[in-house]
Amino acid sequence: MNQIITQKNNIHTTITVPGDKSISHRSIMFGALAKGTTEIEGFLMGEDCLSTISCFQKLGIDIQQQSDKIIVHGKGLHGLTAPLETLDVGNSGTTLRLISGILAAQPFCSHLTGDASIQKRPMNRVAAPLRQMGAVLKGNDHENLFAPFTIEGRRLNGITYTLPVASAQVKSAIILASLFAEGQTVIIEPEATRNHTEIMLNHMGADIKKMGNTIYCNPVSQLYGKKIIVPGDISSAAYFMVIGCICKNSTLLLKNVGINETRTGIIDVLKAMGGNIAVQNQSTVNGEKIGDIIVKTSSLQGTVIGGKDIPRLIDEIPVIAVAACFAKGTTVIKDAQELKVKESNRIHTVVSELKKFGANITETEDGMIIKGGNPLQGCTAESHQDHRIAMSMAVAGLCAYGKTMITDAECVNISFPNFYDILNNL
Repeated sequence: MNQIITQKNNIHTTITVPGDKSISHRSIMFGALAKGTTEIEGFLMGEDCLSTISCFQKLGIDIQQQSDKIIVHGKGLHGLTAPLETLDVGNSGTTLRLISGILAAQPFCSHLTGDASIQKRPMNRVAAPLRQMGAVLKGNDHENLFAPFTIEGRRLNGITYTLPVASAQVKSAIILASLFAEGQTVIIEPEATRNHTEIMLNHMGADIKKMGNTIYCNPVSQLYGKKIIVPGDISSAAYFMVIGCICKNSTLLLKNVGINETRTGIIDVLKAMGGNIAVQNQSTVNGEKIGDIIVKTSSLQGTVIGGKDIPRLIDEIPVIAVAACFAKGTTVIKDAQELKVKESNRIHTVVSELKKFGANITETEDGMIIKGGNPLQGCTAESHQDHRIAMSMAVAGLCAYGKTMITDAECVNISFPNFYDILNNL
């Protein structure tokens, strides 16, 4: 499917973005491991999260959709059953990495696979700590594990592990394995990463504590089903924050967005660039902070983005690059090598696609350099079947002269199924 985008200005509207993708995944997984019923409101009905539902149904969990809610009938920590078929995660790296931590401790064997993109994404960073705990993960290449692969469940032991790369997915896989392990597991992060796993598991009865960048995970006998309200996804809201900043004469109000401090790097960076952004009506639901974000047309300036800020905005870098094209001066994005192992090599795809618009942007080994202030011209942009590239290029097209066409545009269904509907109705 191709999508046509035309320039818009004078946008004044209120938007509700879909539920947080990270929290939606975890609500299914943790609900399956909990005793009793977990009721989920605001669940993201995107393709990735539906893959998580499918996998846990194959593991014997009854999951139902009732009106606008998802009901997970959990069977407790030891209630999963051997799957009768391969667990296919589709395009979801979150599903693949987190479920590996759970399956490593089960008394059965599991086979996992995913689409062509997933089969290129490295799993050795998850396999290494799980193997230290006693897990058995087997694939075509033992050292550089890629899907498809097999997990043979084993009894696990707690370990102390320093993450070589700041990754919430790897951290979460280890935490999930620690629920079943003998003894305490200690995880040391190089930089703080999103902490939805710790918040939700503790909400359900886990014993996870953090001191500085060290996380202490103690086994528990049981988790308990809870009601989970999923806030709006700040990664989805980011596209409209940038639109609000760079479209002329515009004001956008984004309702009930998750503002967990491990995810608000996008707000901090846009403010550092001169963005007119404010957060209102703050509250907390099931341990997660939410608020309404109001964004107005801004005069953006170039900035430097790197270091400890990167884990807090890794998914938003493609659309930050778009904002930088409309900022005066130079923006440098560095320390972002992790972008190379996403759905596409996002350093390369962001640079190659924005060049088609006429952007002055240069690829570097760990990021990009953008010299902003030059008008963008509509073009034909490729999504590379990467949802965040498709949406970022759509934002560029919305503020570029002329007409823009996004090819393979349907990939946005992974995280934001109604994205183009909202965009076209602005």
